[in-house]
Amino acid sequence: MAEPAREELSALAAIFCGPDEWEVLSRSETDGTVFRILTKAEGLTGADVPLELVFHLPVNYPSCLPGISVHSKHLTRAQSMTVKEKLLKQAENLLSEPMIHELVLWIQQNLRHILNQLETGSGSEKCTFATGMTVDDGLWITLLHLDHMRAKTKYVKTVEKWASDLKLTGRLMFMGKIILILLQGDRSNIKEYLILQKTSKVDVDSSGKKCKEKMISVLFETKVQTEHKRFLAFEVKEYSSLDELQKEFETAGLKKLFSEFVLGLVK
Repeated sequence: MAEPAREELSALAAIFCGPDEWEVLSRSETDGTVFRILTKAEGLTGADVPLELVFHLPVNYPSCLPGISVHSKHLTRAQSMTVKEKLLKQAENLLSEPMIHELVLWIQQNLRHILNQLETGSGSEKCTFATGMTVDDGLWITLLHLDHMRAKTKYVKTVEKWASDLKLTGRLMFMGKIILILLQGDRSNIKEYLILQKTSKVDVDSSGKKCKEKMISVLFETKVQTEHKRFLAFEVKEYSSLDELQKEFETAGLKKLFSEFVLGLVK
């Protein structure tokens, strides 16, 4: 992680020092840092709306945009998604410099305005939301590797729900002990999926206690190319052999991806 990002994290920890205001959820030399900030902002009625903002700082942040997730019991799913989109749009203007505190201040000052625009549904605003859905144009594809699933049925249902909520297509693939998740969709939504995957208690540990996913790795991420198949849905599939799994990748135009990243997982 770059020195400006390290300094920013220290500053944020000092600023958000109240009870439960700040929590680092994960740190990794390859995946970066994920942390949560709890704050409040004025809502439509003038009352404070509690906000849980989860940020994922990739290792090359602030040269690239952070992943952002917005949660609040006082906001609908559509409102939360719109707030996230507006934050990402604002982040574009701050690229290459530490921006998290500025983004938090910005949403504190602008939440009521954003919600009001959603309520009035003016034509120009609808157009803004439609064209400002994502920072990165076009589809992206990401391949994830999971080490294991103890509570498989619950885990699979959770992954299917996240993919549906975030409008992601692709495959959850099982072949022997190999577990892969292939996601295709808007890059900011894939980033939000990764935040959910790393911060939610989605599995159980060896004692049966609910736990967060710590054994996940991002094998590959790229913009969808012309030779790549467009997945129409998110499906859970089991494969009886490596050849069968390979055919799935080849049909999707991902033969090279299979050779470079999947074959190495076979012991």
